[in-house]
Amino acid sequence: MVTFSHDDAGTPESTWADAGIGQLPGLAAGVVPGDGERLIVLAAHPDDESLGAAGLIHSALHSGATVEVVICSAGEASHPRSPTYTPTQLAALRRGELDTALGRLREGAPDPRRLSWCHLGLPDGDLAANAGALDEALAAVVDGPADGPSARPSTGRTVIAAPYRLDAHADHDAVGSAAARLATRKQLGLLEFPIWYWHWGTPERTEWREWQTLRLDASAREAKRAALGAHRSQILPLSSAPGDEVLLSGAFQRHFLRPTETFRWTAPAPRDSTSAARIFDDLYRRRPDPWDYLGSAYEHRKRAVTLASLPRPRYDFAIEAGCSIGVLTSALAERCSHVLGIDASQVAIDAASDRVRLAENVGLLRADLPAGWPQQDPGTVDLVVLSEIGYFLSRDECRTLLDVVSRTLCPGGDLLLCHWLHPIDGWELDGSQVHDIARSLGWKRMVEHREEDFLLEVLRAPGGSGG
Repeated sequence: MVTFSHDDAGTPESTWADAGIGQLPGLAAGVVPGDGERLIVLAAHPDDESLGAAGLIHSALHSGATVEVVICSAGEASHPRSPTYTPTQLAALRRGELDTALGRLREGAPDPRRLSWCHLGLPDGDLAANAGALDEALAAVVDGPADGPSARPSTGRTVIAAPYRLDAHADHDAVGSAAARLATRKQLGLLEFPIWYWHWGTPERTEWREWQTLRLDASAREAKRAALGAHRSQILPLSSAPGDEVLLSGAFQRHFLRPTETFRWTAPAPRDSTSAARIFDDLYRRRPDPWDYLGSAYEHRKRAVTLASLPRPRYDFAIEAGCSIGVLTSALAERCSHVLGIDASQVAIDAASDRVRLAENVGLLRADLPAGWPQQDPGTVDLVVLSEIGYFLSRDECRTLLDVVSRTLCPGGDLLLCHWLHPIDGWELDGSQVHDIARSLGWKRMVEHREEDFLLEVLRAPGGSGG
């Protein structure tokens, strides 16, 4: 888990520049909403919209789009030890700064009425605990209003912009994750903008190299400077008293004075088990080993961790859901009397069949899960492996699959889950959410192994000698 403080020196902007942040590819034509289209910008606090997306807002407005900014909290907890302002006073101050900032972004727009904003009034610093209310409120924004100058266009697409869901600020992560859930559910494009990532991250990380940029013309850069300058409570001290110190240092602000804004773009894609076969058949045709199971040191090590985490030296009957090209399947066959590998992709199953052709104790099945789960007598399987598959299901499908697994496993049987912890483009769930759903079974956790990139857990079904 990444931890940081705004008081840390952080990574200098010059370091990012030397690493090539200015050479990232630009967003494809048509990504930024234009005439007859809609941009919804989500901000955890007043100033997020100006730091991460002021140029985007300016560009969309000047292209004729309707832009709505949704502020989830008033930022009343920004200075918890301030002797000058109470949280209520800070909330009022920051709302006023937001009005000024967005007013600056309206200036010169062909139709200033196309930029509007609203406040959800959720508690600053506690957005993750209010995820349900956040989801409900954001869905209501996307679904309405029905008329007015800033209304949702009757035709054309909607794009959501929100803080990067792994920004390592709890509120930013909560809003970013909510935006990802909403974009997947509503089949909308998603632009994620990093904020604190530039402070704690370093160029040695790799994810930023896959991001894209929006180049800002002189007008957009000036509008962004003006918008940032409006958030005086964040870029200047509230007073000279202890507790009123500046939050966003000059060094931090330099990340947002670039001639570009940086985004992680996820195109809209309605995905659940019904689309998995088509998507993964296409993927395996293009790249026979798309995750480099055979060559990646990371995959070799993760596979070794998976096998080492099995609580028992040997199992009778195992089902591996999401067997892919059969690399883990082959290894499981050495620990099990019988293994059944299942995958949605027939192309992957064909590759797995070649790999395990000499293993008489391995069977393979092409099936869409959970509907295609094999007919097994209850309690006849003592190991189920769900590795890198849970987030390729919808939330309801994931719950249904776990329900089927719970009926299939014998008393005291083991369920092993292993999932990537980074964002999954175009799908409703991520790895952490899959494991949260699995824990709702209430089973005893036999193993927990967490790394920066993946989480592995073994849950044991009730009953049996070890239950």
